[in-house]
Amino acid sequence: MKFEVATYVAMVLAYSLQARAEINEQPLPVKIERAFPNLQWPDDLTGADEGVTREVRPIVITGAGDGTNRVFIATQWGTIHVIPNDQQVSQPAMFLDIRDQVAPFTKNNEEGFLGLAFHPKYKQNGEFFVYYTALPTEEKPMLSVISRFRVSKDDPNKADPKSEEVIMTIDQPYWNHNGGTIVFGPDGYLYVGLGDGGSGNDPHMNGQNLQTLLGKILRIDVNGKSEGQNYAIPKDNPFVEFPKLARPEIWAYGIRNIWRMSFDRETGECWAADVGQELWEEVDIIVKGGNYGWNLREGKHKFGPGGVEPEPRLIEPVVEYHHDVGKSVTGGNVYRGQRAPSLTGGYLYGDYVSGLMWAAWYDQEAKKTTAVRPIKSNGLPIITYGEDDNGEVYWTTNNGQIFWFGEE
Repeated sequence: MKFEVATYVAMVLAYSLQARAEINEQPLPVKIERAFPNLQWPDDLTGADEGVTREVRPIVITGAGDGTNRVFIATQWGTIHVIPNDQQVSQPAMFLDIRDQVAPFTKNNEEGFLGLAFHPKYKQNGEFFVYYTALPTEEKPMLSVISRFRVSKDDPNKADPKSEEVIMTIDQPYWNHNGGTIVFGPDGYLYVGLGDGGSGNDPHMNGQNLQTLLGKILRIDVNGKSEGQNYAIPKDNPFVEFPKLARPEIWAYGIRNIWRMSFDRETGECWAADVGQELWEEVDIIVKGGNYGWNLREGKHKFGPGGVEPEPRLIEPVVEYHHDVGKSVTGGNVYRGQRAPSLTGGYLYGDYVSGLMWAAWYDQEAKKTTAVRPIKSNGLPIITYGEDDNGEVYWTTNNGQIFWFGEE
């Protein structure tokens, strides 16, 4: 699908339902370019070794923050690759391969390898963390796993596959809505985005149930251990003092299925894109103890027969768009790079189905969105966004292509 005038008009009309006249909606003078045009994925990943075609599905792209300026790319199959941050690179090195313990992604599910985060002190301790769906067993047919791994002592471009230490496991009732973003905040704690458990309509009411981890954003301390756990609970988590009411790991709730969450490296704000169900996709700024409304609200609207009108206790999104525009939001990062000055301070996000993308600016002091500006896209599905150590933002497609932004 190409970026066409009719599409742009429909998009603006949809935004006009929730935007005010003062919001700037002019297209940005930004272009999309291939970031690593010569990159060749291994044949056992593309299926070429078997004579088949397989989607590469690069699901995470990130730097390690260790001063080496490398780029790490994880695939949904369970591999992590590393490359120098060189646009002419052609051969990625295999950093970690755990395909033999990850439930394989299929077009009928949302499972597999979903999250990767490097410890803030990775340069010193060599620790990184992953989130994946484990291979099914009779006892645990659908299980999400968060684990710690360590880099090899002999080769900085290889992890030690035997170093896995399981930090947390979460039973999943259905194959969809696994969330999967894990990211360290500026406070050094690990934040975990968990979907509502799946199916449709949140049948178990997990989003509003504070005694389950599903439908939540968690905040845990991977540098400590509480009794019986391989992690500790930060003392300032919002529900620590109410153990009979809520799980202490919870940082925010009322979540359907966040598909990508990130922190602004300049302001520390946490941005998250929550995939909608019936009509609305949304982008939220996450705050301590916040309730984001699911399944009482979808975007800025009442949801279902048990839904409610706006209430002070339910936090509204800073941006939403209608399913006439796109049907699955992919969240990105606040741009702090150098290649595209027009994007500076804008939160980048797009839609997996329509391939459209935007940048949004939010005035935290005034508590209002000031701009929602479209970026001319190439119409390809946007599977994920990521950020290197220089603040440049990338996005990927199912087939393994990686793009970044430049000024027109």
